[in-house]
Amino acid sequence: VAKLCVCDLLVAQCDVNCCCDPDCSADDFSLFTTCSVAVVTGDSRLCSQKAAIYSLDVKANPPERIFRLIDQVNPSVFCIHATNYKQALSFSSPEMPTSENFDQLLKRFGSAAFSAEPDSWNMNTDAPNPPDANETYRYEYGVPVQTVDALLRLPSPVVSSWCSDANPAGFLVNQATKCTRSVSLEKCDKIQALSMLFYINSSILAVNITVQSIVVQSPNGMRTLLNSSDVLRLPMILDELCINIVLGVSYHITYTDAGEIIEAAASFVLGAINKEALSIQQSFEISFTQVNTVPVPLSGNPGYVVGLPVRAGFLPQGYPFPGESLLAALTTNKYSQLTILQSTSNQDCLAVQGSRTPILFGYNMISGCKLRITAATKCQPLTQTLLDLLKGQSFPEYVASFGNSQAQDVLDWVPITHLHTSEQRIYNTFQSSCQIPVSLEIEVKWTKYGSLVNPQARIVNVTATITSSTLKELPSGRERIIPITSSVVFTDISSPAEPGYKAWPTINAKLPFDFFFPFV
Repeated sequence: VAKLCVCDLLVAQCDVNCCCDPDCSADDFSLFTTCSVAVVTGDSRLCSQKAAIYSLDVKANPPERIFRLIDQVNPSVFCIHATNYKQALSFSSPEMPTSENFDQLLKRFGSAAFSAEPDSWNMNTDAPNPPDANETYRYEYGVPVQTVDALLRLPSPVVSSWCSDANPAGFLVNQATKCTRSVSLEKCDKIQALSMLFYINSSILAVNITVQSIVVQSPNGMRTLLNSSDVLRLPMILDELCINIVLGVSYHITYTDAGEIIEAAASFVLGAINKEALSIQQSFEISFTQVNTVPVPLSGNPGYVVGLPVRAGFLPQGYPFPGESLLAALTTNKYSQLTILQSTSNQDCLAVQGSRTPILFGYNMISGCKLRITAATKCQPLTQTLLDLLKGQSFPEYVASFGNSQAQDVLDWVPITHLHTSEQRIYNTFQSSCQIPVSLEIEVKWTKYGSLVNPQARIVNVTATITSSTLKELPSGRERIIPITSSVVFTDISSPAEPGYKAWPTINAKLPFDFFFPFV
């Protein structure tokens, strides 16, 4: 920026009041009255850049020009941190099609999806040699999973619904995609993406991809699981059908806590097409499970996503002795979710016993039923029945603070605080009475965690309050109906801006259409 000067208009001459003009001498600066350009910067979209500051010291005799070079910070949220591709800062002339290069350009840009990256990006002469097939590789979150010859591909739609095979699978990034593939009966056995070999013929470094299961789908949609998955079924034309074409692939990757992939398996759905079929829809999925852990669905990564279940668990017996860990598994719920009583149409508490519904993050919920009490009802069995009804057979002790909290990370789990309150309800004047639980109120306190630009929902406190009522003995022949309720309330306790500091503004901005040019 010290060499940039927008007011330098005259060649080999000093421009008046142009403090950055290299043609001006000290005698010229002494005659200036002001600096027409006081600040010179480079690209204003950069987050941090150099700035040249020009001013005049009029108190000096004679007046002097003052030049300073400072680091300037861009206050905008939308700024470029680093320009790792210098060619993106200027427009390049596109290559014009000619009779000589037409076939080459058509091969590069003629498909439904193509990469705009230059070939030089893929050729790093300073990079070390690729890992040997017998070496292991430690991954970090989001890093593309490497195979011996390239990357593990997970086909997905890009510009349109047509499949692009260039989409790499990211480590620990669970994905599920669907896309459309062009097919023809005559060439079905020659289209690579329709064959099982296309998805398992390359190992993930030292780990071979094994076939876990094969399901065959008939033309009418009926699916049959094959007893043996050892036989490789390749597409082949039989009568007027092409059978054994891949309709779906599901990868399951097992990894260690150090980020090493130790096992990879693929499950296939195979089908058939007739001569009228011009395209098929394929589905692809990939999931990751840490070794020696129970695979459970996540509710966010890392923060909770509104509408997904709150994950919960309990401590095993003997914890915290060495070797024990927090087990996120409920005996009444195989998905490790915090649940409450599920309402039914008949509203009979004894009929809905054992029926639970998961608590969804961010959703305030209320449910309940009606309990009919007669004079023959015994107090102690009734109390235990209502507790089991409200809390379930095994109420969890801990709740995951994040949507992706792992079972072995004990500090990522929040203990549930249990409270008991009583309210007096006198149904008649008999002397004997008992306390029965009538409601369960769960309050989940959460906060926004991390960056202000992309805050993540984190649970910091969970309180379960059981409210009991006094039930006195009923005379013979009489009965009463008591409402039993369960409720969940989510409370945002995110801290506001501290006094004396300027609060962060609400961002409601639209980026310029060419802000990321030439990137999408």
